[in-house]
Amino acid sequence: MQQQVTRFGTVVDNIEETSIAICLGLMTMITFVNVVARYVFSDNILWAKEATEFLFAWLVLMGMSYGVKKHVHIGVDVVISHLSKPAKKFFALLSVVACLVFAVLLMIGAWKYWYPFATERAWMETEDLRMPDWMQFLSTWMNEGERYEKIPRWIPYLALPLGVGLLIIRLLQQAWRVVTGEIDMIIASHEAEELLEELEMVAPHSGDESTRQRGEG
Repeated sequence: MQQQVTRFGTVVDNIEETSIAICLGLMTMITFVNVVARYVFSDNILWAKEATEFLFAWLVLMGMSYGVKKHVHIGVDVVISHLSKPAKKFFALLSVVACLVFAVLLMIGAWKYWYPFATERAWMETEDLRMPDWMQFLSTWMNEGERYEKIPRWIPYLALPLGVGLLIIRLLQQAWRVVTGEIDMIIASHEAEELLEELEMVAPHSGDESTRQRGEG
């Protein structure tokens, strides 16, 4: 059971990290090439704008769950940081439950929006993104064999249910960590200040060690 949970967590990690890396890399490359084409060659890549818009949407939606995992979502902890550990745990769990309720509502809306594009509206295509030949097998599955000229909308729109689904998974993981006492906060706290305090504590010892080594030398 533990191995299956670990394997599932690895799959989720790979989906998030790979998607974010690919989207960010492609966005940067497409934007750079389009700028060069426009200002150097007085030309334009027709599909660049639509592609970067969809890639940015994927980047944001995949980044939501990754942000929960890395505790980088901003929150206000002025009051919480002064509470006792049991109180922190209670409010952390309350926060996770509230986030889960919101995420479930998002999932319902995302699914209702995306599902028609994957069923009765599967024929609807994007405006400028041409369909690669190696993806034409989808026309048999989704479009009654009629060849797609442009990428169908259900593919880029898939980011909605997929991103929110990953967000729900990450929130459930955080809820479990709060219940088991592993963490008592799910937001970005004063990690920078805490790191500086640790460095200040280590620095004097490092200086003493360096002085001692120079004296021995």
